Amino acid sequence: MNAALPLLLAVVADALLGDPPSWPHLVRVMGGAITSLEDWLRRRYASPAELGLAGVVLVIAVVGGSWLAAALVLGLAGGLWRMLGMGLAALLAFQCLAAGQLWREARAVAQPLAAGHLAEARRRLALIVGRDTASLDEQGVARALIETMAENLNDGVVAPLFYLALGGAPLAVAYKAVNTLDSMVGYRNARYQDLGRAAARLDDVCGYLPARLTAVLLAVACPLLGLSAAQAWGAARSDHGQHKSPNSGWPEAAAAGALGVRLGGPSTYGGQLVDKPWINPRGRQPERADIAAMQRLLVLTCALAAGLALLLVWLTRGWV
Repeated sequence: MNAALPLLLAVVADALLGDPPSWPHLVRVMGGAITSLEDWLRRRYASPAELGLAGVVLVIAVVGGSWLAAALVLGLAGGLWRMLGMGLAALLAFQCLAAGQLWREARAVAQPLAAGHLAEARRRLALIVGRDTASLDEQGVARALIETMAENLNDGVVAPLFYLALGGAPLAVAYKAVNTLDSMVGYRNARYQDLGRAAARLDDVCGYLPARLTAVLLAVACPLLGLSAAQAWGAARSDHGQHKSPNSGWPEAAAAGALGVRLGGPSTYGGQLVDKPWINPRGRQPERADIAAMQRLLVLTCALAAGLALLLVWLTRGWV
Protein backbone atom coordinates (compact mmCIF):
# COMPACT_ATOMS: atom_id res chain seq x y z
CA MET A 1 0.00 0.00 0.00
CA ASN A 2 1.82 3.09 -1.29
CA ALA A 3 -0.90 5.73 -0.88
CA ALA A 4 -0.60 8.93 1.16
CA LEU A 5 -3.09 8.09 3.93
CA PRO A 6 -0.96 5.33 5.56
CA LEU A 7 2.02 7.67 5.50
CA LEU A 8 0.03 10.44 7.17
CA LEU A 9 -1.20 8.05 9.85
CA ALA A 10 2.37 6.89 10.46
CA VAL A 11 3.67 10.46 10.80
CA VAL A 12 0.91 11.39 13.27
CA ALA A 13 1.40 8.19 15.31
CA ASP A 14 5.16 8.77 15.45
CA ALA A 15 4.68 12.34 16.68
CA LEU A 16 2.18 11.27 19.36
CA LEU A 17 3.71 8.00 20.53
CA GLY A 18 7.39 7.93 19.67
CA ASP A 19 8.79 4.46 20.29
CA PRO A 20 7.16 2.95 23.40
CA PRO A 21 9.79 0.56 24.82
CA SER A 22 7.22 -2.09 25.76
CA TRP A 23 5.90 -2.41 22.20
CA PRO A 24 7.30 -4.96 19.74
CA HIS A 25 9.49 -3.32 17.13
CA LEU A 26 10.93 -4.18 13.73
CA VAL A 27 14.44 -3.26 14.82
CA ARG A 28 14.39 -5.86 17.60
CA VAL A 29 13.30 -8.54 15.13
CA MET A 30 15.98 -7.46 12.68
CA GLY A 31 18.59 -7.36 15.42
CA GLY A 32 17.79 -10.89 16.49
CA ALA A 33 17.96 -12.12 12.91
CA ILE A 34 21.29 -10.38 12.33
CA THR A 35 22.82 -11.86 15.47
CA SER A 36 21.64 -15.37 14.59
CA LEU A 37 22.85 -15.14 10.99
CA GLU A 38 26.19 -13.69 12.05
CA ASP A 39 26.77 -16.57 14.47
CA TRP A 40 25.80 -19.10 11.81
CA LEU A 41 28.12 -17.54 9.22
CA ARG A 42 31.07 -17.26 11.62
CA ARG A 43 30.84 -20.96 12.41
CA ARG A 44 31.37 -21.72 8.73
CA TYR A 45 33.72 -19.01 7.49
CA ALA A 46 36.91 -17.65 9.02
CA SER A 47 39.34 -16.19 6.48
CA PRO A 48 39.09 -12.50 5.52
CA ALA A 49 37.93 -13.36 1.99
CA GLU A 50 35.31 -15.79 3.30
CA LEU A 51 34.05 -13.29 5.86
CA GLY A 52 33.79 -10.62 3.18
CA LEU A 53 31.61 -12.93 1.12
CA ALA A 54 29.65 -13.87 4.24
CA GLY A 55 29.00 -10.16 4.77
CA VAL A 56 27.42 -9.93 1.32
CA VAL A 57 25.25 -12.95 2.13
CA LEU A 58 24.25 -11.32 5.41
CA VAL A 59 23.20 -8.12 3.63
CA ILE A 60 21.19 -9.96 0.97
CA ALA A 61 19.46 -12.17 3.52
CA VAL A 62 18.55 -9.38 5.97
CA VAL A 63 17.76 -6.54 3.57
CA GLY A 64 16.19 -8.67 0.86
CA GLY A 65 14.32 -10.76 3.40
CA SER A 66 12.96 -7.65 5.13
CA TRP A 67 11.70 -6.15 1.86
CA LEU A 68 10.17 -9.45 0.72
CA ALA A 69 8.46 -10.13 4.05
CA ALA A 70 6.95 -6.64 4.15
CA ALA A 71 5.80 -6.81 0.52
CA LEU A 72 4.23 -10.26 0.98
CA VAL A 73 2.41 -9.31 4.20
CA LEU A 74 1.03 -6.11 2.69
CA GLY A 75 0.06 -7.87 -0.55
CA LEU A 76 -1.79 -10.63 1.29
CA ALA A 77 -3.48 -8.23 3.70
CA GLY A 78 -4.51 -5.86 0.92
CA GLY A 79 -5.90 -8.78 -1.04
CA LEU A 80 -8.09 -9.80 1.89
CA TRP A 81 -9.29 -6.32 2.75
CA ARG A 82 -7.94 -3.04 1.44
CA MET A 83 -8.30 -1.26 4.79
CA LEU A 84 -6.35 -4.03 6.50
CA GLY A 85 -3.51 -3.55 4.03
CA MET A 86 -3.54 0.21 4.59
CA GLY A 87 -3.51 -0.26 8.35
CA LEU A 88 -0.52 -2.60 8.20
CA ALA A 89 1.26 -0.24 5.82
CA ALA A 90 0.74 2.58 8.31
CA LEU A 91 2.04 0.38 11.13
CA LEU A 92 5.19 -0.59 9.22
CA ALA A 93 5.79 3.02 8.20
CA PHE A 94 5.32 4.14 11.80
CA GLN A 95 7.98 1.69 12.95
CA CYS A 96 10.42 3.06 10.39
CA LEU A 97 10.14 6.65 11.68
CA ALA A 98 11.90 8.03 14.74
CA ALA A 99 11.09 11.75 14.85
CA GLY A 100 8.91 11.56 17.94
CA GLN A 101 11.37 9.41 19.87
CA LEU A 102 14.32 11.57 18.83
CA TRP A 103 12.57 14.67 20.17
CA ARG A 104 11.69 12.91 23.44
CA GLU A 105 15.24 11.64 23.95
CA ALA A 106 16.64 15.12 23.30
CA ARG A 107 14.18 16.59 25.80
CA ALA A 108 15.21 13.98 28.39
CA VAL A 109 18.76 15.36 28.22
CA ALA A 110 17.87 19.04 27.80
CA GLN A 111 15.53 19.28 30.80
CA PRO A 112 17.97 18.20 33.53
CA LEU A 113 20.74 20.23 31.90
CA ALA A 114 18.55 23.35 31.98
CA ALA A 115 17.76 22.65 35.64
CA GLY A 116 21.45 22.43 36.50
CA HIS A 117 21.49 18.66 36.97
CA LEU A 118 24.59 17.92 34.91
CA ALA A 119 25.07 14.37 36.19
CA GLU A 120 21.55 13.37 35.17
CA ALA A 121 21.99 15.02 31.77
CA ARG A 122 25.20 13.03 31.27
CA ARG A 123 23.42 9.81 32.26
CA ARG A 124 20.56 10.39 29.83
CA LEU A 125 22.96 11.40 27.08
CA ALA A 126 24.91 8.15 27.50
CA LEU A 127 21.79 6.25 26.42
CA ILE A 128 21.79 7.81 22.95
CA VAL A 129 25.43 8.51 22.04
CA GLY A 130 28.51 6.32 21.68
CA ARG A 131 31.05 8.62 23.32
CA ASP A 132 31.97 8.66 27.00
CA THR A 133 29.82 11.20 28.82
CA ALA A 134 30.95 10.98 32.46
CA SER A 135 33.43 13.87 32.21
CA LEU A 136 31.55 16.16 29.81
CA ASP A 137 30.86 19.72 30.92
CA GLU A 138 27.70 21.60 29.90
CA GLN A 139 29.18 22.61 26.56
CA GLY A 140 30.27 19.03 25.88
CA VAL A 141 26.78 17.72 26.62
CA ALA A 142 25.23 20.38 24.38
CA ARG A 143 27.66 19.60 21.56
CA ALA A 144 27.04 15.84 21.72
CA LEU A 145 23.27 16.26 21.89
CA ILE A 146 23.13 18.64 18.91
CA GLU A 147 25.32 16.27 16.90
CA THR A 148 23.12 13.26 17.60
CA MET A 149 19.95 15.21 16.84
CA ALA A 150 21.36 16.29 13.47
CA GLU A 151 22.69 12.84 12.54
CA ASN A 152 19.53 10.99 13.56
CA LEU A 153 17.37 13.56 11.82
CA ASN A 154 18.73 12.00 8.65
CA ASP A 155 18.91 8.34 9.67
CA GLY A 156 15.64 8.20 11.59
CA VAL A 157 13.41 10.71 9.81
CA VAL A 158 14.38 12.08 6.40
CA ALA A 159 15.85 8.85 5.00
CA PRO A 160 12.86 6.66 5.99
CA LEU A 161 10.47 9.28 4.61
CA PHE A 162 12.51 9.38 1.40
CA TYR A 163 12.19 5.62 0.93
CA LEU A 164 8.54 5.61 1.99
CA ALA A 165 7.84 8.15 -0.74
CA LEU A 166 9.96 6.24 -3.25
CA GLY A 167 8.74 2.68 -2.68
CA GLY A 168 6.24 2.55 0.15
CA ALA A 169 6.55 0.61 3.40
CA PRO A 170 8.52 -2.36 1.96
CA LEU A 171 11.34 -0.12 0.73
CA ALA A 172 11.37 1.81 4.02
CA VAL A 173 11.58 -1.49 5.92
CA ALA A 174 14.50 -2.52 3.69
CA TYR A 175 16.24 0.78 4.49
CA LYS A 176 15.64 0.20 8.19
CA ALA A 177 17.31 -3.19 7.78
CA VAL A 178 20.32 -1.54 6.10
CA ASN A 179 20.60 1.00 8.90
CA THR A 180 20.26 -1.67 11.60
CA LEU A 181 22.89 -3.84 9.94
CA ASP A 182 25.32 -0.94 9.78
CA SER A 183 24.76 -0.12 13.45
CA MET A 184 25.49 -3.74 14.44
CA VAL A 185 28.25 -4.90 12.10
CA GLY A 186 29.40 -1.90 10.08
CA TYR A 187 32.50 -1.15 12.15
CA ARG A 188 36.07 -0.68 11.01
CA ASN A 189 37.61 -2.87 13.68
CA ALA A 190 39.26 -6.29 13.84
CA ARG A 191 35.98 -8.15 14.36
CA TYR A 192 33.92 -6.52 11.63
CA GLN A 193 36.31 -5.06 9.05
CA ASP A 194 35.60 -8.00 6.72
CA LEU A 195 32.13 -9.21 7.69
CA GLY A 196 30.72 -5.70 8.05
CA ARG A 197 32.23 -4.11 4.96
CA ALA A 198 29.23 -4.76 2.68
CA ALA A 199 26.75 -3.48 5.26
CA ALA A 200 28.73 -0.29 5.87
CA ARG A 201 29.10 0.48 2.16
CA LEU A 202 25.43 -0.20 1.43
CA ASP A 203 24.45 2.14 4.28
CA ASP A 204 26.66 4.84 2.75
CA VAL A 205 25.00 4.37 -0.64
CA CYS A 206 21.45 4.35 0.74
CA GLY A 207 22.10 7.42 2.87
CA TYR A 208 23.77 9.47 0.12
CA LEU A 209 20.75 11.36 -1.23
CA PRO A 210 18.76 11.60 2.05
CA ALA A 211 21.74 13.12 3.90
CA ARG A 212 22.08 15.90 1.37
CA LEU A 213 18.31 16.40 1.32
CA THR A 214 18.41 16.72 5.12
CA ALA A 215 20.97 19.51 4.84
CA VAL A 216 18.78 21.29 2.27
CA LEU A 217 15.69 20.98 4.48
CA LEU A 218 17.63 22.28 7.49
CA ALA A 219 18.65 25.31 5.46
CA VAL A 220 15.08 25.85 4.22
CA ALA A 221 13.78 25.72 7.80
CA CYS A 222 16.27 28.32 9.04
CA PRO A 223 14.56 31.57 7.91
CA LEU A 224 11.30 30.45 9.54
CA LEU A 225 13.14 30.38 12.87
CA GLY A 226 15.19 33.53 12.41
CA LEU A 227 18.33 31.60 11.49
CA SER A 228 20.56 31.96 8.44
CA ALA A 229 19.95 29.56 5.56
CA ALA A 230 23.12 30.81 3.88
CA GLN A 231 25.24 29.96 6.91
CA ALA A 232 23.62 26.53 7.23
CA TRP A 233 24.13 25.61 3.59
CA GLY A 234 27.57 27.20 3.45
CA ALA A 235 28.78 25.13 6.40
CA ALA A 236 27.20 21.99 4.92
CA ARG A 237 29.06 22.47 1.65
CA SER A 238 32.41 23.44 3.15
CA ASP A 239 32.61 21.23 6.23
CA HIS A 240 30.68 18.02 5.54
CA GLY A 241 33.95 16.30 4.68
CA GLN A 242 35.26 16.85 8.20
CA HIS A 243 33.09 13.97 9.40
CA LYS A 244 34.35 10.41 8.97
CA SER A 245 30.99 9.41 7.47
CA PRO A 246 30.38 10.49 3.86
CA ASN A 247 26.78 11.28 4.82
CA SER A 248 26.48 12.30 8.48
CA GLY A 249 28.65 15.36 7.92
CA TRP A 250 25.98 17.02 5.80
CA PRO A 251 23.24 17.41 8.42
CA GLU A 252 25.74 17.98 11.24
CA ALA A 253 27.52 20.74 9.34
CA ALA A 254 24.22 22.32 8.31
CA ALA A 255 23.06 22.34 11.93
CA ALA A 256 26.39 23.80 13.08
CA GLY A 257 26.16 26.59 10.51
CA ALA A 258 22.54 27.32 11.32
CA LEU A 259 23.24 27.67 15.04
CA GLY A 260 26.61 29.35 14.62
CA VAL A 261 28.37 26.71 16.71
CA ARG A 262 31.19 24.27 16.15
CA LEU A 263 30.61 20.54 16.40
CA GLY A 264 32.86 17.50 16.19
CA GLY A 265 36.28 17.91 17.73
CA PRO A 266 38.10 15.65 20.19
CA SER A 267 35.89 13.10 21.97
CA THR A 268 36.50 10.06 24.16
CA TYR A 269 35.21 6.60 23.21
CA GLY A 270 35.79 3.65 25.52
CA GLY A 271 38.42 5.58 27.40
CA GLN A 272 40.35 6.45 24.23
CA LEU A 273 40.63 10.05 23.05
CA VAL A 274 39.74 10.40 19.36
CA ASP A 275 41.01 13.64 17.83
CA LYS A 276 38.24 14.38 15.34
CA PRO A 277 38.35 17.58 13.27
CA TRP A 278 36.01 20.45 14.05
CA ILE A 279 32.90 21.01 11.96
CA ASN A 280 32.26 24.72 11.37
CA PRO A 281 35.41 25.64 13.35
CA ARG A 282 34.54 29.34 12.98
CA GLY A 283 31.59 28.85 15.31
CA ARG A 284 31.48 29.22 19.08
CA GLN A 285 31.06 26.47 21.64
CA PRO A 286 27.39 25.38 21.93
CA GLU A 287 25.38 26.34 25.02
CA ARG A 288 22.06 25.39 26.60
CA ALA A 289 20.14 27.86 24.42
CA ASP A 290 21.50 26.17 21.30
CA ILE A 291 19.86 22.90 22.34
CA ALA A 292 16.45 24.60 22.41
CA ALA A 293 17.16 26.17 19.02
CA MET A 294 18.16 22.77 17.62
CA GLN A 295 14.98 21.22 19.02
CA ARG A 296 12.90 23.82 17.17
CA LEU A 297 14.95 23.26 14.04
CA LEU A 298 14.45 19.50 14.40
CA VAL A 299 10.66 19.80 14.67
CA LEU A 300 10.34 22.15 11.71
CA THR A 301 12.68 20.10 9.51
CA CYS A 302 10.72 16.93 10.35
CA ALA A 303 7.50 18.72 9.41
CA LEU A 304 8.97 19.89 6.10
CA ALA A 305 10.25 16.42 5.28
CA ALA A 306 6.92 14.80 6.13
CA GLY A 307 5.02 17.40 4.11
CA LEU A 308 7.27 16.88 1.10
CA ALA A 309 6.93 13.08 1.30
CA LEU A 310 3.14 13.28 1.64
CA LEU A 311 2.91 15.66 -1.32
CA LEU A 312 5.00 13.41 -3.55
CA VAL A 313 3.03 10.28 -2.63
CA TRP A 314 -0.30 12.04 -3.06
CA LEU A 315 0.69 13.40 -6.48
CA THR A 316 2.07 10.10 -7.75
CA ARG A 317 -0.10 7.45 -6.08
CA GLY A 318 -3.16 9.16 -4.64
CA TRP A 319 -4.64 9.49 -1.18
CA VAL A 320 -5.99 5.96 -0.55
